[in-house]
Amino acid sequence: MPVFTESAASTRELRVLPSFAPPLPRLNAPFSQQNQPDRYEVVVVGAGPAGLMLNLLLARYGLSDESLLCVDAKPGTLKSGQADGLQPRTLEVFKTLGLADEILTDGCHMEEVAFWNPSANAEEVIERTAIVPDVAVPARYRHEVTIHQGRIERILETDLLRYSSRGIQRNSRLVHVAIDEAADAEFPVVAELETNGQRRTVRSKYLVGADGAHSVVRRCMGLQLVGESLDHIWGVVDLVVDTDFPDIRRRCAIHSPAGSVMVIPRERIATGDYLTRLYVQVPEDAVPEDGVNEDVQKPVDEAAAKMDARARRSKVTLESIFQHAADAFQPYYIKPRKGGAVDWWAAYQIGQRVSDRFTVKDSKGIERVFIVGDACHTHSPKAGQGMNVSMMDSYNLAWKLAYVINGLTPTISPIPDPILATYHSERHTIAKQLIEFDRAFSSMFSGKIGSADDGVTGLTHDQFLQVFSTGNGFTSGCGIEYPASLIVQQHQEQQSHQTSDTTVSTAATSTTLPLTPASANPIYGTDYLNGILRPGRRLLNVTYKRHADGNRRNLHDDIPSTGRFRLLVLTSTDLLDPTGISATTLRALGSAVLPKYPASVIEQIVIHPRLAREFFTWRDTPDELKQYSEMRFYSGYELEDVYGVYGVDPAQGAMAVVRPDGYVGTVAALGDVWRVDGFLGGCLVRV
Repeated sequence: MPVFTESAASTRELRVLPSFAPPLPRLNAPFSQQNQPDRYEVVVVGAGPAGLMLNLLLARYGLSDESLLCVDAKPGTLKSGQADGLQPRTLEVFKTLGLADEILTDGCHMEEVAFWNPSANAEEVIERTAIVPDVAVPARYRHEVTIHQGRIERILETDLLRYSSRGIQRNSRLVHVAIDEAADAEFPVVAELETNGQRRTVRSKYLVGADGAHSVVRRCMGLQLVGESLDHIWGVVDLVVDTDFPDIRRRCAIHSPAGSVMVIPRERIATGDYLTRLYVQVPEDAVPEDGVNEDVQKPVDEAAAKMDARARRSKVTLESIFQHAADAFQPYYIKPRKGGAVDWWAAYQIGQRVSDRFTVKDSKGIERVFIVGDACHTHSPKAGQGMNVSMMDSYNLAWKLAYVINGLTPTISPIPDPILATYHSERHTIAKQLIEFDRAFSSMFSGKIGSADDGVTGLTHDQFLQVFSTGNGFTSGCGIEYPASLIVQQHQEQQSHQTSDTTVSTAATSTTLPLTPASANPIYGTDYLNGILRPGRRLLNVTYKRHADGNRRNLHDDIPSTGRFRLLVLTSTDLLDPTGISATTLRALGSAVLPKYPASVIEQIVIHPRLAREFFTWRDTPDELKQYSEMRFYSGYELEDVYGVYGVDPAQGAMAVVRPDGYVGTVAALGDVWRVDGFLGGCLVRV
């Protein structure tokens, strides 16, 4: 006789399957190739970090293999060289994707930076003048991580294969791309591909060029990189070193009488050894003069620039890089260990260039072709930005593409795709800032370091240290700020609400909510880098305690990269008063705002401050709180002063709408549901 009865539900299999990101709802008709196998909604060209990030996100958001195609000319992921560092903001994003564990476990954490400069003692030659934190701004991860780019690509591609049976179509190069509306206005982007020697033509609604600094997409679309190449020539080498230099496992900026070197500690490899990357400045007399005027901005002739760079780098050899490094490290010795110690090396000329446009429109003004990563901006590797900024281009673009494709965005005249249009305005702004910072930082790093009284002209150590420190918000990715737009609503730009109503009925209680059409900014303080809420800046991670089960959590774990908007409600101290502003706002949001939009696209997170009394049951709070935020309702004072971090008065409260990429879209006073609804209505279609 059985001692229990087992019933099998149709969903039982889901309990043992791996966790998958939930796809976005699709309001448009499901896409099918049917009898047109060479039609796609999106084609991505290039499967480096930027292309893989974009392809993975679109697949997670629900685009199928029929809808999405990613091609790459290489046979596989990168094996050596190229980028190696992930900044704190990038690590935060990888965490929201559930992909950070291997990187954090196996990568090298760079916690400190050591500065070495010429010593007053001639026998010492160089001396350590400072050790400072590598990351000096608040972040969930207060360090950089170095790990091989090929491994990052493998991590992204492995996760992609959970959502795509095809994955990346490799050994496939883009021959040509054009916009041709005459033959098919719905799929106007025509790409000619060559796979294993066989050519075919595909059409798509959108195409994204993630195909590197020599982008075929950029060239075919008539876009230009504008900028300059500096005279400085650098060599870079990855190796296992033998040295008595004391800071070889710290990130170092070394300025010696013989030249400059940057030390980047790398991860431990399978042999048990630790890799080190050296950036070594090649003295000016080792390369020919080219007469570049660094003050003149001009379109770059890519062919001529390539030939010139090749000529200037031709004198650089692995042996010369080691010799320059040995000279700069004096009186310490440094050399490769025996037996295949050198993993990769290259020589490069510093250049800072950015494309004039990141998008190309069709005749109707619809954004059709996009470029991301090195295809639209190139710079030196000194500040460790290349791979990070490239993947953040894709992170910015992916949700916007997915929303337009799925029919989730509203129609706003006269701009056909106002959400997609923000990709250029936001990322071009950041790219220009990157180029400006990199130009200054590279020039300073390549210059001489002296002091006010030693007779050496040029940059002082204190000046260099200040530039490094003040630029930390930008280099970490944590100080990025997007300009005002449809999806970044600065408070002072709030327009009067076009309505005569001053109250909104809440069906649940038959009460009315006083509105504040011209309410003042509810956020106090201006220290945005340290977390004060500001539209256009990322939402800083905080720790809080969940009411339902006492779970101690990071806020970023409640905003995973699933393409959803988040409505963050920081209630006031009157939460337990049924007639107070907190309870009335939650009822209004739950009855008059959230139901207007597609199901599951907006997730509500509610935080409360210290209250006048304890509460034990949901009867003490509005029904809408449990309905929308039962497992996203938190104490904002027991673990961390969330209100102090975000600049919110607990007696007043506040609301913030967080975009799918983790950036604050708007902030509103508690009770100003019109502002929240108005912002969401500009981003999302109402149903």
